[in-house]
Amino acid sequence: MELINILEDEHLSTLNHSAAHLMAQAVKRLYPQAKFWVGPVISDGFYYDMDLGDVSLTDEDLVKIEKEMKKIAKDGKRIVRREVSKEEAREMFADDLYKEDLIDGLEDGNITVYSQGEFTDLCRGPHVDSVKELKNVKLLKHSGAYWKGDKNNKMLQRVYGIAFDTKEQLDDYLAALEEAKNATTRNLAVK
Repeated sequence: MELINILEDEHLSTLNHSAAHLMAQAVKRLYPQAKFWVGPVISDGFYYDMDLGDVSLTDEDLVKIEKEMKKIAKDGKRIVRREVSKEEAREMFADDLYKEDLIDGLEDGNITVYSQGEFTDLCRGPHVDSVKELKNVKLLKHSGAYWKGDKNNKMLQRVYGIAFDTKEQLDDYLAALEEAKNATTRNLAVK
């Protein structure tokens, strides 16, 4: 499989956006203090920026989060969209300054939330119908990211991942990613 641009495929884009929510739900279960900024789809999957307080994620933590994601996917909960007023949204996310900041920028009458089990997130969507469609997800790496991209703001943690419909597609993509990384390393070594 070639490396593909997830943003150019509507279905994969929706799948990856839903996987970002699945990851956030898993993170919230493992780190109840977690607060979330944004979790967009990008050309090579998705990421989610989060504030975990004093916790700094490690590679081992990504394995734990992935394991929790698999448990949630097995639950098979439906992903439910709901329109809410600005006031309702503020009440729902009253303890999350990052979501409150997002809500401030939204127009009343255009606010939607998506829920899956105990987890609800502010989001425009769309999403897949059920978390059971999110069985083939891989968390790839983590890094730091300043809130709103401003170095004067708090450093959040960003976790990247990718999702596909089948294990074979995921494995092929990961092999292509590794091959591309090795080719880049070889090219750098030659120069």
